[in-house]
Amino acid sequence: MLAAVTVLGPAATAHAHGLVQRADLPIPEWLFGWAAAVVLVVSFVAMAVLWQEPRYEDVRSPLAPARWRPLPGRVGRILGSPRIDTASQVVAAGLLVVLIVGGLAGTEVAQANLTPTFVYVVFWVGLAFASVLLGDVFHALNPWRALGRAGAWAVRQTRGGSPPSPRAYPARLGRWPAAAGLFAFTWLELAHGGGEHPESLAIAAAVYTAITLGAMSVYGVEPWLRNGEAFSVYFGLFARIAPLEVRDGTLGRRRPLEALARLEVTPGTVAVLSVMIGTVTYDGLSSGQVWKDVQKALDGLWEPLGLSVDAGLTASATLGMLAAVALVAAFYRLGVSGMRSVGGGLDTDRLARAFVHSLVPIALVYVAAHYLTLLVFQGQATWFLMSDPLGRGWDLFGTASASIDYGVLSQNLTWYLQVGFVVVGHVCGLALAHDRALALYGASRRAVRSQYWMLSVMVGFTTLALWLLAQAGA
Repeated sequence: MLAAVTVLGPAATAHAHGLVQRADLPIPEWLFGWAAAVVLVVSFVAMAVLWQEPRYEDVRSPLAPARWRPLPGRVGRILGSPRIDTASQVVAAGLLVVLIVGGLAGTEVAQANLTPTFVYVVFWVGLAFASVLLGDVFHALNPWRALGRAGAWAVRQTRGGSPPSPRAYPARLGRWPAAAGLFAFTWLELAHGGGEHPESLAIAAAVYTAITLGAMSVYGVEPWLRNGEAFSVYFGLFARIAPLEVRDGTLGRRRPLEALARLEVTPGTVAVLSVMIGTVTYDGLSSGQVWKDVQKALDGLWEPLGLSVDAGLTASATLGMLAAVALVAAFYRLGVSGMRSVGGGLDTDRLARAFVHSLVPIALVYVAAHYLTLLVFQGQATWFLMSDPLGRGWDLFGTASASIDYGVLSQNLTWYLQVGFVVVGHVCGLALAHDRALALYGASRRAVRSQYWMLSVMVGFTTLALWLLAQAGA
């Protein structure tokens, strides 16, 4: 992760972040690390003593519907209306076209073109925050859902209302396509030398659109969105944390985190979470001296192969990303493997599936802490870039002369917010894991013993997160 205050350079650097950040820490990071570990341990003890029955799931039926209440009056029906949903998708589809055209026809200067800022800041980071606060907003704003539904409608009209039935989505595929898509997107941002270039982003968006529409034509729109479409899966997981949910065209309230307990764990779900955490881990690691030293060692591997400097940097970054994802997956696997020692007849695979939902808050806080300042500062650029999306000197909305106010968030406040995100997120993960352990093991003593391992996992992820925050200033 990147630390406290963001300073955006005049251009994005290749083989690193889509938009760069750096920071200074107000006090030694080891002090925050110890404090965060103590908070987790105290929280664990409090849960063991005070939380002895499952609260997020029905023991008799773990997939029972979460408690939900519609918003009062007509508010819920209006906000959850299918008409609002359809209108939002039309706008999103139009925006996708604008971004692709802007990337292809606009200036190649990343900071003067709307496409990079919108994709990496508003879309990738902003929608993650929005999903946690407002629910699955991306379901309503998904341009590929709009295009898929429009394509299905066109086929029905052409064939007289009887389009061919889509194939059943293969159960064995699960969320593996989404994991691959998420890795590819972050690879474009973090490893590919031209990932911040508007033209590269536009071509990638067009290719992804073609692949997505092709998959929807084979398996159907909604099955592909639930399983294979990378961003629907990504934002959908974060949305399960939110206190809001649309059901049957009505927006209503539910308990935060509760929907995660009902997550259907299909093949590839652990991989998706490993990619979500691992790629952000690499992003933070790549800012520090540790990775720079590793990269120098890797440079010696590429020269004998005849790779150019840029190709070597991309190869090193790709290996680093793969290694980070693999290490996150292995660390989680180690934790759930240790749970077998408490008995209960549960194998490692079942335990890995049972507790993977507890990683979602961790994935969220990695994103929140890492990209907070990117959203707060570079997100302001959206307003003046919208007035001149192609970098041609336009002023469509009268905001082209606006500038970024770097004083809205101080260095110290940023650091405290980042550390707070990390600690709260890991406590939430610990709570979800504790609740699931009570449901699986029944006896509270055995459930608590099983969670010694999960506590170790949470402390490990917390320590890693805070260390990564410090790396940017190293």
